[in-house]
Parts: sequence; C-alpha cells; structure tokens
Amino acid sequence: MGAGKRLLTGESVFTTMFTNTGNTKARTAFAAPFLGQIIPIMLNEIDGVLICQKDSFLCGARGVSLGIALQRKLGTGFFGGEGFIMQKLEGDGLVFIHAGGSLLRRDLKPNETLRVDTGCVVGYTQTVDFDIEYVGSLKSAFFSGEGLFFANLRGPGTVWLQSLPFSRLADRVIARAPSAGGKPTGEGSVLGGLGRILGGDK
Repeated sequence: MGAGKRLLTGESVFTTMFTNTGNTKARTAFAAPFLGQIIPIMLNEIDGVLICQKDSFLCGARGVSLGIALQRKLGTGFFGGEGFIMQKLEGDGLVFIHAGGSLLRRDLKPNETLRVDTGCVVGYTQTVDFDIEYVGSLKSAFFSGEGLFFANLRGPGTVWLQSLPFSRLADRVIARAPSAGGKPTGEGSVLGGLGRILGGDK
C-alpha cells in the first residue's frame, strides 16, 4: 500500500534507509535533483502534516509517513499546476523538501489570502485552503506570461513558495538549446560565437 502511494506521488517504489549502528555520531549527505534550495521542516511544529507538490520530498526521519493528498476541488486539480495528487507527509519528525530557485515562507493569518503563480506553490499546512482563481481578463493572461489561473491560498497556516519550478526551468533550457533552434542570450563575451567555439561549447 505504501509503495503504491509513493508511485502515485512520483516517488520510487523503494526507499533507502540509513541506520547508524555505531556508538558515535555519523553523517550522511543528500543532494537536490536540480538547482534550488533544500529546507528542513519539523512536522511536530506544524501539527504533524505537510501537503507538498509531487517529487519535492527528499528525505526524512524514521517514522515519517509519505502518502497522497487528493485535491477535493475539480478546478484545483485541473488547473492548480500539480494536478489532483500531491504528497502528504505525516509524523512528528524532521523532513527535508526541495524547492526550485529561491524559497519564501509565508505565515498566513485567519482569512488572509495570498495569490501566486500556480506552479510556485511548494507546500502548505493542512489548515490552508488551496484553490485556483481566474486572472480576470484574457489580455492579462496572454500578455503577462502567467497563464489563465493563479493559486489562491487562504489562511490560517503556513505556505512555502518557490521562484523557479522545475518544469519552467526545463522549458527555458530547451528553448535555449541549439538543437531546438534556440539562441543563447545574456552572454557578455565580445567574441560571441567564436568565444564559445574556443571554449569548447561547440
């Protein structure tokens, strides 16, 4: 049952467990799958439950349960950026989650509302109401580059936001790849293409 839940949230069927069998303190290290930040969260400080986007879970203390959280609202599931299935971390220990780019933590007061890009929501506590909202006009949707919907987060609770979702990072890398017809931008070398040849990029 647990393996099936991990598959639905984008994780592997198996998890690796590290146990210190010695009498002294030992260390282990973990790396993020792409550029961003790794943040520690104590579950017992947020009432034992964290809802987060798929693939954001990196590691956690023994006893932390990794499950699924289904979006109750149809619109949120279709347009909320992460679909119907999200990760649900439960327990009273320490967990580490990964976010792309820079990270912002925001504590919302009761009925306080935060509207953000749908792909920038990393996680939130179970008391936060997560819904999606239409931007209001087609002109804003087409010319702002942010799409037709944004996430509407209502407190009380805590939310974690990322500046660069992996899907957006991948799209920009592919768009700049020479094999896809892209052209490099923002490079200040006066040699231009010759400099890239001499540098081994071509």
